Amino acid sequence: MSGIKKIKAPVSEELNEFQSYFKNALKSKVALLNIITNYVLKSKGKQMRPMLVFLCADLTGGISKSTYTAAALVELLHTATLIHDDVVDNSDIRRGFFSIKAIWKSKIAVLIGDYLLSKGLLLAIENNEFELLKIVSQAVKEMAEGELLQIEKARKLDITEEIYFDIIYKKTATLFESCAGSGAASAGADKETVNKLKLFGKYTGIVFQIKDDLFDYQKRNLTGKPSGNDIQEKKMTLPLIYALSNCNKKEKRRIIKIISKQKKTYFSDVLNFVKEKGGIAYAEKKMTEYKQKALDILNTFPDNPAKTSLNELVNYITVRTK
Repeated sequence: MSGIKKIKAPVSEELNEFQSYFKNALKSKVALLNIITNYVLKSKGKQMRPMLVFLCADLTGGISKSTYTAAALVELLHTATLIHDDVVDNSDIRRGFFSIKAIWKSKIAVLIGDYLLSKGLLLAIENNEFELLKIVSQAVKEMAEGELLQIEKARKLDITEEIYFDIIYKKTATLFESCAGSGAASAGADKETVNKLKLFGKYTGIVFQIKDDLFDYQKRNLTGKPSGNDIQEKKMTLPLIYALSNCNKKEKRRIIKIISKQKKTYFSDVLNFVKEKGGIAYAEKKMTEYKQKALDILNTFPDNPAKTSLNELVNYITVRTK
């Protein structure tokens, strides 16, 4: 047993039961909706977010019916935002599958996203889970703000390190924060414990996003070449931000010009520039710092299988290859 399978072990039975619970939460009387939601189920990823909900519940008091609602709420709202993101980004691929937007086009993709959002809201209300709804809805608000902030700054290419961390907190870490917090809340944990685990989730999400940003500068796919996707989309991530803050004005103007004018034949120059200026090493250092912050919070909890798995999850995120 290794990797994600090992991490899931303490809550594997509950996660299997959750699949049926989540499938039921998606059901509709409209045939087209059921066809599309079945496709969504087939293309689900590693279940990292519901797993985080269940592990944090197990860590702080035990898994209950509320935990299933919390995990389903997170998955419904997260899936909705991903479907909407694919429309915004004009993306045809999601987790190695064709996106909803690619198969059924933008109009249906937007409506499916809206449907999932409404199902999440109704699920929480029908089960009187208003605290869980508050935690997860806050994350959805922050995610939308993060996307808009990134779009705004991409036009100017003037992102500082402080703004970068604000963006990745809103876009990514806030959802991890809500997973950990709602998991603890579903187990009846006190407010202090819920807030402590929310902070653990926040740090874990930051680690996850920095690792994602580093993929852009590493060898990918069969070509063995870095993807450079973020550069093409004018996304200023931590390796590039650091490199630009540690070069002379002439170098900075040249790199910004390549990115702003979308001179694809020169993207390799940007990748080399980031490496030479220590951008990758710096991002890895910051990732390690946040990883340790997350682990320090975990260390305040008593030892049990859920704690071990959460520890392994944080470590897994830093070494994953996709």
